[in-house]
Amino acid sequence: MKFNLDSKDITHQDTDCIIVGLYEQMGLTPAAKQVDKVSKGYLTNLLKQGDFQGKMGQTLFLHHIPHLASPRVLLVGCGKEAALSVRDYRRILMCSIKALNTIKIKQATSFLTELGVAGHGLPWKIKQAAAIASDAMYCFDQFKSTKEPKPTLREINLYAPKDQSYKACEAALNQTVCINDGVEFTKNLANVPSNICTPTYIAAEAKKLGQQYKNLSVKVLDEKAMAALGMGALLAVSKGSAQPAKLICLEYKGTTKKQAPIALVGKGVTFDTGGISLKPADAMIGMKYDMCGAATVLGTIKAAAGLKLPLHLVGIIAAVENMPGGSACKPEDIVTTLSGQTVEIMNTDAEGRLILCDALTYVERYKPAAVIDIATLTGAVVVALGQHASGLLSNHEPLAMALLEAGIESHDRAWQLPLWDDYQEQLKSPFADMSNVGGKQAGTITAACFLSRFAKKFHWAHLDVAGTAAMMMGGSERYATGRPVPLLMQYLINQTNISK
Repeated sequence: MKFNLDSKDITHQDTDCIIVGLYEQMGLTPAAKQVDKVSKGYLTNLLKQGDFQGKMGQTLFLHHIPHLASPRVLLVGCGKEAALSVRDYRRILMCSIKALNTIKIKQATSFLTELGVAGHGLPWKIKQAAAIASDAMYCFDQFKSTKEPKPTLREINLYAPKDQSYKACEAALNQTVCINDGVEFTKNLANVPSNICTPTYIAAEAKKLGQQYKNLSVKVLDEKAMAALGMGALLAVSKGSAQPAKLICLEYKGTTKKQAPIALVGKGVTFDTGGISLKPADAMIGMKYDMCGAATVLGTIKAAAGLKLPLHLVGIIAAVENMPGGSACKPEDIVTTLSGQTVEIMNTDAEGRLILCDALTYVERYKPAAVIDIATLTGAVVVALGQHASGLLSNHEPLAMALLEAGIESHDRAWQLPLWDDYQEQLKSPFADMSNVGGKQAGTITAACFLSRFAKKFHWAHLDVAGTAAMMMGGSERYATGRPVPLLMQYLINQTNISK
């Protein structure tokens, strides 16, 4: 999908379709007023007849309105005439793209960017419009013998007058195009089934990225190298699988300045059966998405490299498959982590924290300014926050605040949970330094408490994306969302001096 900014007056638009908002009770947006004026009351007469009420999300195509160059106008209902909420604005945008997909057009110009959204200016509205259009047009049919019909829509122009905000709008659109590329990469990788998307496959995809961007280097550690280092926790998870584990290390240098890197650490469990602590059959549906943290790291680094962010970034991906087998680790096994701390594995289905703890220790060698791990870690976070917000826990409040603000700005939101020492008590083991589980209470928090024991040498934040990285609406409706790539990219953009 191609996106452009367009400053032309609505009367001079000759695209296949113009998108215009209308409020309830015959309220005309600025673009609608222009259409009504040039057409000598065409819209006013339509509204008087009651053919369109302007209700939120309502759509109607009009054809050959007098004195307009464009052959079609799509009316989109915007509800009551007042500053819109973010949720309402996004809903209006989504309804417009869904309507466009029902007809055969190649290009459209949207004037929905002129709608007032409480607390947000035009650059933000441009970003949301491009992001939502890209999301609405996404299709994954790689493994279907009969492909889905491709939408004919190829280009969307977003209205932006050439005023003092125009340069900021250009920057916003450029950022969003790169972020969309990263989101799509993340979705595509996550949607690939686990018989293909193995740890080796993820490593190969990372190497392809390394070949695509000259400032990005990639190295992959195999099981022998990890054993020599002492990654006993990560390798314990991999023991039951025929697929070898990989530790994938990416380093992006977008600046010649010497600076401590920002590190992203991703959980890459390409399929999670639970291991010896076997999941019920129904609970395994969707477990190919247990590598969404890994996919997020790759998608974020791809977006950052595409945008040429002037930053030093490190990506560490712990990629394994968690399977039962004769050599699989068992409940009450004790392993020694890369940090030297010992862990009693009380539940082999709490495997994500075992691979992440060694990855967090490994990242120390880069002397990072900040470390953010991304993991589909706990079902408890879905119970607590549903599918709207990722769980956030951190040992550094300024880092947590920066991530929360980036989530609000990108509308890829997170919610902070406490990381109090009180919860550490639940991880006690009579035989090792700690247990890998803390019981039924506060499962998301105790998982983060476990990880915090391996993050004492740097500023660290943990994003539990079990509820947000993929949507599970039943057997026929399962899909990756690409989150939290937008949140992380906004955070990284905010760390630079480039225009927001």
